Amino acid sequence: MAQSARAIVIGGGIGGLAAAAALHAKGWNATVLERARSLEPVGAAISLAPNALRALDVLGIGEEIRDLAAWQGDGGLRTPRGRWLSRSSAEAAAARFGGPLVLLARATLVDRLAALLPPGAVRIATAGTLTDPGDSRRPARVSVGGQELEAELVVGADGINSRVRAALFPLHPGPVYSGFTTWRVLIPVPGTEFASHETWGRGRIWGTHPLKDGRVYAYAAATTPAGERAPDDEKAELLRRFGDWHEPVPAVLAAARPKDVLRHDVHHIAEPLPAYHAGRVALLGDAAHAMPPTLGQGGNQAVEDAVVLAHHGDDLAAYTAARLPRTTVITRQAVRAARLNMTDSRAAIAVRDLAIAALSKAGPALFLRGFDGIADWRPPYAAQETPTVKR
Repeated sequence: MAQSARAIVIGGGIGGLAAAAALHAKGWNATVLERARSLEPVGAAISLAPNALRALDVLGIGEEIRDLAAWQGDGGLRTPRGRWLSRSSAEAAAARFGGPLVLLARATLVDRLAALLPPGAVRIATAGTLTDPGDSRRPARVSVGGQELEAELVVGADGINSRVRAALFPLHPGPVYSGFTTWRVLIPVPGTEFASHETWGRGRIWGTHPLKDGRVYAYAAATTPAGERAPDDEKAELLRRFGDWHEPVPAVLAAARPKDVLRHDVHHIAEPLPAYHAGRVALLGDAAHAMPPTLGQGGNQAVEDAVVLAHHGDDLAAYTAARLPRTTVITRQAVRAARLNMTDSRAAIAVRDLAIAALSKAGPALFLRGFDGIADWRPPYAAQETPTVKR
């Protein structure tokens, strides 16, 4: 790809920055347009599975991100009273999928990806609007503050409510409510020791995980009507819903301030798009295939998208062919997982817990099979390519 080839990335989140970095490494002149006043990400932390870490290897930063892995020893799944339904280990997961699971602050990953780009490549407080997707004979066009920019490639990385997606596929119904809301906190919790875990209750889940920097990442979810909010504050809402669950849940809630708690309803794209491209425009991440967080793959798939898009360059049909089938399968699996772990049926919960306990007794490797075909993904071309990231 000629050095003068221009790429405009609309959206400066993890997927957009990864795409810009991957394109830059391939020789594109990549510009990121982010409408927010900073690159500070929405959300607290992100879990990177081995598949995403291999994608980051293509960008040359996989090993330094792996060094942030904090999960050691046992972890697993619990009931609200603290009984372990299943036990697994970081070692078993790494052995099965060829690498660790890394949990880190989203801001850390955003900063590292932004550092791969040359000065001036990221323009904050700058909204970009796709005005013409272009075709094989003319470039795409993006309106920025009354100015028209042309590019050989435009990347729509503008999230679940993507305006780029709406422009390309105006008849697509867009995202639907997944049936539950989430809360997240990322805070220090002094004096608290615990094994990394997720806890499943009746229409509610909670997860607590340590980060290498000493902070604790906790998340919760509950089935609620869309748009519902606490009458007082979201910390109080968490106390009402989870305050009597096993430790360290009470300790985390005691350490959190109301302003530390983020709440967002969960939506996903139920009807797959017909393609992830049109003209000279490609979609990636939540703009293309938003999914529930139940498999922890939303950000992971965006990073995969980024390196695959850069590999195919302006062959966007090949990009769609490589990404649409895989992400459609994973989205549907995430929806099924949400139905399982967010169920409020007592009978279904009893059957679920018995099945999980039986799988756990059969061995951690058996319990991890649900991530076969996801966490073991490798960039199919990585062995033939040496990343040459330009700083």
